[in-house]
Amino acid sequence: MSGKFILRQSTGSCFTRIRAAAIPAILAASFMAIAPSPSRAAGLSASAHEAVLAALDDEYHAEAVYRAVIGKFGNVRPFANIVRSEQQHQLLMKRILVAYGKPVPANPWMTGKRKLSPLPSTLGAACRIGIEAEKANATLYNRQLLPKVKSYPEITSAMKALRDASQYNHLPAFERCAARMR
Repeated sequence: MSGKFILRQSTGSCFTRIRAAAIPAILAASFMAIAPSPSRAAGLSASAHEAVLAALDDEYHAEAVYRAVIGKFGNVRPFANIVRSEQQHQLLMKRILVAYGKPVPANPWMTGKRKLSPLPSTLGAACRIGIEAEKANATLYNRQLLPKVKSYPEITSAMKALRDASQYNHLPAFERCAARMR
C-alpha cells in the first residue's frame, strides 16, 4: 500500500493500517450515530462553536476555489480529487454542528455572499496557490482552531484529522502538480 499511514486500528489480534485520507470518513461515520441533544447544545462553548464554523468556512472556501479552478482549466488533477475530499471535510464539521444542536450555514462562497479572489492564468499558478492554501490550513488549525476546542476530544480529533489530511495528502498533491507545470 502507498500513502501516509498515521493510525493503526486494532482488529482482534492484528492491526490494520489506515490511510490518513480515510480518517475523515471514519470520523464522519462515528458522528452519524450522535443525535442532537439539548445537553450537547448547551455544552458547546461559544469559542468552540466559532472554531467549528471557521473550520467549516475554510473547507467551504477550499471547495469553491478548487471548483473554480476546475471550471477554468477542466476536470484536472489534483483539483478534481481534492474537491471531493473538501466535501467530506465539510460533512464532518456539519455532523459536529448537528450533534451539538447547532444550525449548519450554507456555503457563502458558493451562494455568492462571499467573493473569491481572481484565479491565476495558468494551472501551475493555481497549483502554487493550492500549496499556500494547504500550508495556511495547518496554521489555521494549529494556532486558532485547535486551542478553542481542546476541551472537546471528539472535535479535537476531527480537526486534527482534517489538518493531517490537508498536510499529508493535499499539500503533496499540489506540490507534485506545481512540479509538473514547471
